[in-house]
Amino acid sequence: MNDSLLERLAGPLRLGLGGAPLGNLYAPLDDESAGRTIEEAWRQGLRYFDTAPLYGHGLSELRLGRVLGKKPRDSFVLSTKVGRLLRPDPAAPEERDGYVQGLPFAPHFDYSFDGAMRSIEESLERLGLARIDIAFIHDIDRHTHGERQPQRFSEAMDGAYRALDRLRTEGVLGAIGIGVNEWEACRDALAAGDFDCMMLAGRYTLLDVSATRELVPLCVARRVRLILAGVFNSGILASGATSNAHFDYGPAPPAVRERVERLAGICAGFGVALPAAALQFALACPCAAAVVVGARSPAEIAQSVAHSRAPIPAALWDALARGH
Repeated sequence: MNDSLLERLAGPLRLGLGGAPLGNLYAPLDDESAGRTIEEAWRQGLRYFDTAPLYGHGLSELRLGRVLGKKPRDSFVLSTKVGRLLRPDPAAPEERDGYVQGLPFAPHFDYSFDGAMRSIEESLERLGLARIDIAFIHDIDRHTHGERQPQRFSEAMDGAYRALDRLRTEGVLGAIGIGVNEWEACRDALAAGDFDCMMLAGRYTLLDVSATRELVPLCVARRVRLILAGVFNSGILASGATSNAHFDYGPAPPAVRERVERLAGICAGFGVALPAAALQFALACPCAAAVVVGARSPAEIAQSVAHSRAPIPAALWDALARGH
């Protein structure tokens, strides 16, 4: 990743705005509210914005582009993803892939060279921008593809990776990586190609530190930066162990809720809110360039920024480690 891009990505806050909620993930969000949320992120100092064609089937890219198109282009970093192409669907359902009232398009997996090239072009059109800074190959993990994952992974490395590598060499892209929910896919990608960064969701958190076993040391050794997402594990580390709390995209099991209650109690003993600890735990990852947080309102953005700045005594981290 080039130094100037990394400097802007890491920034003083090292927070980025994740675009999934802006694509109506789980619940509709009107255009005006989405715009206010993005503007508040800008006002609070966030200068990294991540999106994908999947998010609202183009809606997230469209909404981000409307706001960011009015900002100086060199003042922010934008990432999107390849691996799915959108096809018009006049009979689009109310809900698809967890996105409600998205645009009338259906996503189809395409990890080919031509598919990645076309995906970048179509994303630029939806964004209304002339440049994408970082492109990730999206969801080449078992969480998404199950038993077909090895085949999809090979398709992506033979096709999409070559396309993104060419665009990086030509200076069209500043950096390339993969965006997944499993650290193993990141490890395998680093063995198969020359990547600058990885976006990893939900595997470097207070509840799941599986990325620390192999991936984090590997990234440190290879000087590859992680962009961490899903640091609240689908919400439970933000909401606490409520009866309807979610963990890893589904209802939180009783054992997980019990762990969260224990962690929240430890944090409370130090006068620290659980989500502040969860966010700063991810920010402290030795190879993290940024942490991406989702938001549906200006208030949620302001809250995340406050959590990132909350004072946390060093003794809390030792207590949390013992509490695991």
